[in-house]
Amino acid sequence: MTANLLDFDLEGLAVFCESLGEKRFRATQLFRWIHQRGMSNFDDMSDLAKSLREKLKLHAHVAALPILSQQFSKDGTIKWLFDVGRGDAVETVFIPEDDRGTLCISSQAGCAVGCRFCSTGHQGFSRNLSTAEILAQLWFAEHFLRQHLSHPDRVISNVVMMGMGEPLQNYNALVPALKAMLDDHGYGLSRRRVTVSTSGVVPMISRLSADCPVALAVSLHGPNNPLRDSLVPLNRKYPLDELLSECTLYLNKAPRDFITFEYCMLMGVNDQVAHAQELVQLIRRHAANGLRCKFNLIPFNPFKESGLLRSDDATVQQFASVLLAAGFVTTVRKTRGDDIDAACGQLAGDVKDRTDVASRIAQQRAVPIEWHPIQQKSIQI
Repeated sequence: MTANLLDFDLEGLAVFCESLGEKRFRATQLFRWIHQRGMSNFDDMSDLAKSLREKLKLHAHVAALPILSQQFSKDGTIKWLFDVGRGDAVETVFIPEDDRGTLCISSQAGCAVGCRFCSTGHQGFSRNLSTAEILAQLWFAEHFLRQHLSHPDRVISNVVMMGMGEPLQNYNALVPALKAMLDDHGYGLSRRRVTVSTSGVVPMISRLSADCPVALAVSLHGPNNPLRDSLVPLNRKYPLDELLSECTLYLNKAPRDFITFEYCMLMGVNDQVAHAQELVQLIRRHAANGLRCKFNLIPFNPFKESGLLRSDDATVQQFASVLLAAGFVTTVRKTRGDDIDAACGQLAGDVKDRTDVASRIAQQRAVPIEWHPIQQKSIQI
């Protein structure tokens, strides 16, 4: 079996070249051909020695993922469904903005975390993606978009690991992919412009800060443990104070001076003023130890299986006003690509559930989430 060269960061590719009896500098040349120029045919890599090209034909290949579908939103968003084999497919989304182009990448076929409001989680979990399968999404999208948009230079300026899956539960494949994205001989992305989103896998946050610190986004969604337990089951293992303490430590290595907290607005569940006030108290307690953050409030994209509804605009704005008055930078995410089910929380792909996550979520749906007014003193904001 030949090696898919998308499986390697630059160091891994150098080791591979050495195994073929080649000098390490050949890896840099090869890396540029693959990632900067989008080449997969070794014969087209003109500055490689012919002897090396012949070796590569015998021992290596560069393989894109087969495309099952491609959809274009009226707002310019593009969604691809990629076949990753074994009956699984994952989704990738490109979101164009005036000042940047963002690619949302999947890290797993499905997701085992099972967040109540996430369509991916309701598909269940099949397997982790390989480094090649993660990078292939960027490799294809970047070079497709250059042709599609008639743009000779880099189109994708930002990458967010916010597609299908929990990236930090696929750590060993994730890190080489991140390093390839950051490498100047690859995509040359800034650490500030590569974001890993996590539901709170605390030990892996610590490892990421040491191995490849990039921007960090944390799916918070609740201001207290009982509520977050019901929305993000991983909270039972890594509760809020433990998670926020680790986020504070991450800032010592992070390329940005804040952590982004994602908060999905669910009608009557986590969107009341009392919840916002409790959230202020929670973050202020950790801010005393050095935590700095911004909030990104996310309009929920409803799907029938969740049993949940989107908060109305007035409620979202009222919630945001509490956070803003307390001095926290707060934004409301603009929904993009919802006409092609490409918005936040809508990526579902096609997954062979191998862990019975879907049936467990179905049991969760049978238990309604009840909101009780939070008994607390008024706070100074």
